[in-house]
Amino acid sequence: MDTLLHTPTSMAKRPCSFPSSPSPSPNPNMNNQLDNLLRTFLNLADSPSLSIDHSFEHLLESSPCDADKSLLIDRALKLGSLLLEAGKRSSRKRSSVHNSLTWALPPDLTIKVLSMLDTQSLCYAAATCSMFYKCAMDPLCYANIDLTTVVPKVNNAVVSTMIQRAGKALLSLKLGIVPGPIMSRGSCQPMVYGIQNAVEVSNFSWNDKKTRQGKESSILSRSCLNPLSGDSGAAGAVLRGLHLYNIERIDNTSLCGALSACPSLLDLEIIGLHVELRQTLVSVSMNCPLIERLFFESSKTGRDDSLKSPTCVELVNNCPNLTSLALRGFKLYDYKLRILVKGFRKLKYVDFSTSYSITGSFLRNLGGNTGGSLLEVMILRDCIHLKEAGHSSFCFPTSFPLNFFKYERSWLSYFAGSLRSFWWLIWFNS
Repeated sequence: MDTLLHTPTSMAKRPCSFPSSPSPSPNPNMNNQLDNLLRTFLNLADSPSLSIDHSFEHLLESSPCDADKSLLIDRALKLGSLLLEAGKRSSRKRSSVHNSLTWALPPDLTIKVLSMLDTQSLCYAAATCSMFYKCAMDPLCYANIDLTTVVPKVNNAVVSTMIQRAGKALLSLKLGIVPGPIMSRGSCQPMVYGIQNAVEVSNFSWNDKKTRQGKESSILSRSCLNPLSGDSGAAGAVLRGLHLYNIERIDNTSLCGALSACPSLLDLEIIGLHVELRQTLVSVSMNCPLIERLFFESSKTGRDDSLKSPTCVELVNNCPNLTSLALRGFKLYDYKLRILVKGFRKLKYVDFSTSYSITGSFLRNLGGNTGGSLLEVMILRDCIHLKEAGHSSFCFPTSFPLNFFKYERSWLSYFAGSLRSFWWLIWFNS
């Protein structure tokens, strides 16, 4: 073993039999000698550690100079590291073989099971062994990507890697920061990431929408959605759902660019982005004709007055399949809302909560043969300019199957009886 570890510093000293670098074409006899030597060396693992320490110290003392001693120590550490890595690799290989033999499911069913995991759990499973890693690399496992977090910790590289793994199998993508669990459909709890982020979601108020400028922001940049357009738009072409939460750096250009690569989009949810309502709806109208659900909550409540009547008309004409529409926190006017509610023939759910400038006049005569006749749920929470006089003017004809209507004012608490056996009109305080 002295010969193996000792490397001379000059030709006058005994040459080392252990080569300084591996030979490109090793001799079979030399491999056999190395195998036998390594086997003998590994048998020393059963020896007392004190004996090995003494032997190594004796070897150091027999070295003629400090340079040789330092070199000997370095080689011992390197050899130990090489043996440790070789042992770990072999252990992983054996474990993988064992898992593949004992795992009850075939690869296709394993991929199916892994595809049901959330994105984080899928990454954990892929790190357990090479067998699960190979299965977890299947594009079907990344059909529904959820990279939402409570604190910023996902960057563009992670998003790009996940989208590339999904490829043409990508169906839904969720990105950004959420202040707590995702709210269920119809909830009026705001999800804008604000200064009160440490407070539970139930304690958020509609006016608590200031962002953490200079304190904490998402590390996702405006180009985080670019992979949807990559590879000739393969990933975005089949995308059905896109949910974006509080990604402060996304602007109108980057969002509209992403939407242009998603012609099959059915479900779009935007919360807390610094993007304009009009430009977003124009992009949806131009690029997403199949959309069925649109949920848009403003990051600056009551200050976005960009929506125009022609934009409403284009959206109605180009997106006829819309059944759910939520525009929360925007400065809207009744005549624009009337275009939307009356225009969409399949509309069943609307939410215009915290939409300033609404007086309620758009609610008159919503029934008829045009749009609005299928409406089931309407939420108007904290619309502070709704007129009290307008309540008596609501006219819901017999063809208007309104099942649930929320109207909230601090000064009003009234419950109306059934309009018909299955119609209910409900007012209550906020």
